[in-house]
Amino acid sequence: MNDNEQAWLVQAQKGDDEAFTHLVETYQRPVYNLCYRMLGDPQEAEDAAQETFWRAYQGLGRYDMQRSFITWLLSIAAHYCIDQQRRRRLPIIGLDLLPEGGSPDPAPGPERKFVRSEEDRLVRKLLGELGSQDRAALVLRYWYGFSDQEIANTLSLSVSAVKSRLHRSRQALAQRWKTIQPPFLMKEEAA
Repeated sequence: MNDNEQAWLVQAQKGDDEAFTHLVETYQRPVYNLCYRMLGDPQEAEDAAQETFWRAYQGLGRYDMQRSFITWLLSIAAHYCIDQQRRRRLPIIGLDLLPEGGSPDPAPGPERKFVRSEEDRLVRKLLGELGSQDRAALVLRYWYGFSDQEIANTLSLSVSAVKSRLHRSRQALAQRWKTIQPPFLMKEEAA
């Protein structure tokens, strides 16, 4: 936690709305990205991000300064998104594939762009087939780099349950990938 963040948190806990605004501006992107990856719809992600910050604002008095603020905030977002998914009981398929800051191919040709687009679509489809907590665990691990303990805290699971979910989910994705992967993607991987 940097000094600005800590100062903003202390001020916000004392009721300073401007300090809370600084926190929102600092973390709005990672919160939105998590919501989008979990819900798959930009408008729903925007609503979920707003709800996350509203809940954080309301619960700021209960925030433990010894805990990472971003972990606490993303925990609120993940729980809200899981609740939304349970309410609608529909498969979620609109998840981003690539992590932020990935290094793109410097000069991808049309064929490579098509292959990447198809890979993205297939991975989003496969992630959408997972349960909401399994999907949340994978997103938190591979897009946000959370440790097993941070995922456990965020999703209210034990560390062993997180490890089990991650292992099972990766195996399920790998098995499904083999069954649905089009031939042109297999050629691309062999090259």
